[in-house]
Amino acid sequence: MKRKSLFALSAVVIVAAAALVPVLWSGGDHLHNGTAMAATPEDQAALIKRGEYLARAGDCIACHTVRGGKTFAGGLPMLTPFGTLYTPNITPDDQFGIGKWSSDDFYRALHTGRSKDGSLLYPAFPFASYTKVTRADSDAIYAYLRSVEPVSLPSRAQELKFPFNNRNLLIGWRTLFFREGEYKPDPTKSVEWNRGAYLIEGLGHCGMCHTSINAMGGPVNSAAFAGGLIPLQNWYAPSLTSNKEAGLGDWETKDITDLLKTGVSQRGAVFGPMAEVVHNSLQYMSDDDVKAMATYLKTIPQKSEAPETMQLETSEQFGSELLDQGHKIYTSQCAKCHAENGLGFPPAFPPLANNQSIQMPSAVNPIRMVLNGGYPPSTEGNPTPHGMPPFAQSLSNQEVAAVVTYIRKTWGNHGTAVSPQQVSDLRSAPLD
Repeated sequence: MKRKSLFALSAVVIVAAAALVPVLWSGGDHLHNGTAMAATPEDQAALIKRGEYLARAGDCIACHTVRGGKTFAGGLPMLTPFGTLYTPNITPDDQFGIGKWSSDDFYRALHTGRSKDGSLLYPAFPFASYTKVTRADSDAIYAYLRSVEPVSLPSRAQELKFPFNNRNLLIGWRTLFFREGEYKPDPTKSVEWNRGAYLIEGLGHCGMCHTSINAMGGPVNSAAFAGGLIPLQNWYAPSLTSNKEAGLGDWETKDITDLLKTGVSQRGAVFGPMAEVVHNSLQYMSDDDVKAMATYLKTIPQKSEAPETMQLETSEQFGSELLDQGHKIYTSQCAKCHAENGLGFPPAFPPLANNQSIQMPSAVNPIRMVLNGGYPPSTEGNPTPHGMPPFAQSLSNQEVAAVVTYIRKTWGNHGTAVSPQQVSDLRSAPLD
């Protein structure tokens, strides 16, 4: 019988969208009337196959496919602080998709953030990252999308609040936050490092989740990869620049590659939005590409302190009461899978002791895992993942706060106590 875990939380969200593709600095395809043309049918088939791989790497299916709907037909609602955006149909349908787009049109969308008619695209489409994608890779993705089944389904109108429904305002946003240009390799770094950088900064658009956004919806570039709460999803994308969160400076490369490729490693497992990234995208990437990404991630400059995070404070006396209560709950509910000493039984049941994701300033992710449970992604390398059941129905807000407090403050962990109010605030949060 499959064992279940009360608190199978670990490094959680390492990257937020997919990435990991071969870096092809130049392409051998010919252009005819702005459309990529391969020399032979064999070349065209190879181009389409490469484009499919790149589309997997960019996790295009995650945004452009509604669960249970036609692939790439769009219509997925994306909640933002400014209203709801709906993803477009990118199948080769002439009326509602990109059937009449040329490869030039497609590259312009990725590279400049402008649609076929020249209109400005909303930055929920990560053109600020996709601008780094090479023309050769853009043409390959275009060729693949032209090969999929066309779907005659109109895109839904955007539902943005005033004044954000005025696209002209995007001119100011672009002036402040967008810098156009393909990725330029760093000649002082290895080919592998440059490949990883290209993947993470380009198709991977990892910074969209792991960099906080400001009130204008723009990235706080001074805190790139320093983590932040994913807007309206109520998951915290941990800092990649601090070893006190998900900084990877002291990780072994194998642990990073295992986590990205399979969703689990000796250091922990992924849940929440990152689990979807691994399931839809990263598990299909080549071993060389995963290793390149890990190589780059390990070199992101580490800072001594994690970023400041808004955190409700609990009095010392009440924190001690929660700690005692949490110990009892942990012993009865959690120790079977995670062990009394918090070391767990990795990779099936990740360790909680000395786990950065447990003791981060933000307690959002551990609270959500206790409330809602979850599974790491099912991957080829981990086809039957062990999951964690939800405890929202069986534990009160104070009981959840107690067990999370215990886990954050025991076995040498240096997290702070969690308030029942924090649990209450997250209890009704969306599960996706």
